[in-house]
Amino acid sequence: MHTRETNTVDKLADPTGEAMTSHTENFTVAILLCSYNGERFLAQQIESIQRQTHKNWTLYISDDGSTDRTLDKVRELQVALPEGKIKLFNGPRQGFANNFISLLTRMEIHADFYAFCDQDDVWHDDKLQRSLDCLVSTPAGTTALYCSRTRLINDQGAFIGHSPLFTKPLGFSNALVQSIAGANTMVINHHTRTLLNINYDSLPIVAHDWLIYMIVTGSEGVIHYDATPTLDYRQHAHNVIGDQSGLRLKLVRLKKAFSGRFKTWCDQNINVLSRLRDTLSINNQEKLDDFSNARSSGLVVRVKLMRRARIYRQTLTGNIGLFFAVLFNKL
Repeated sequence: MHTRETNTVDKLADPTGEAMTSHTENFTVAILLCSYNGERFLAQQIESIQRQTHKNWTLYISDDGSTDRTLDKVRELQVALPEGKIKLFNGPRQGFANNFISLLTRMEIHADFYAFCDQDDVWHDDKLQRSLDCLVSTPAGTTALYCSRTRLINDQGAFIGHSPLFTKPLGFSNALVQSIAGANTMVINHHTRTLLNINYDSLPIVAHDWLIYMIVTGSEGVIHYDATPTLDYRQHAHNVIGDQSGLRLKLVRLKKAFSGRFKTWCDQNINVLSRLRDTLSINNQEKLDDFSNARSSGLVVRVKLMRRARIYRQTLTGNIGLFFAVLFNKL
């Protein structure tokens, strides 16, 4: 079975432009939000969650040690909303990726689908509904991921652009060297959550969105990549990652690759994938082995193994950078 990819833009409306009738209201969604000193924008984000056309959700917030009024605002919202609609936990204080992983692996959190959420974005009203319309048809026992582009806004909420539009096929060979969508757009099904529910102690995570992309493609799952944005992604000085488009940021990524940062990331990803090896198809286990072995091989063997793993990035400039990274053994 091969990873199946769909573009959801034309699926969600009939030829007249009217929204399709949905029968997903009984499906539960766990919204996983990690907070840290987010008092400035958190209420606006939660208000956008309240406006969702799909109402069957519970918001789980893991706070990573905020020292501002974030917790006060969360508790105020807990009182304002129906009991149990917002649940609050103490985070592990080990960085954003581990905070999200800590939420994902909490056994008291159980739902049909899981949506990741940043504290300072603004969700479009139909974000959850569009995700579920795509995911509900996934066969049982199959991993599935919905993700989308984002609409970029500044501190004041003014539009400043869009995240990149990726057009190349989505697959494990791409996931080994690139993450294609922000976790803030991602919704996964319960089977995907089950595969990710392992012990991550002493296992550094580069980014949870990258990990999810690798696991879904590696297990030959279903990916719905939506070219239409589902949220406003706020760009400001306190972004942990932020948008990755633009020439300046491409140069920053290239510098990271040749400084050894990307090589460290690959080490960490391989360690996690080794723990999750049984979730990968046989074909993708072989690609992982080729990719891993290439990194400790001489030039000729390295190029041969990387070509056999068929690694690629989504853009021409990205693939040029990838070529030199392979050449100089920076992966």
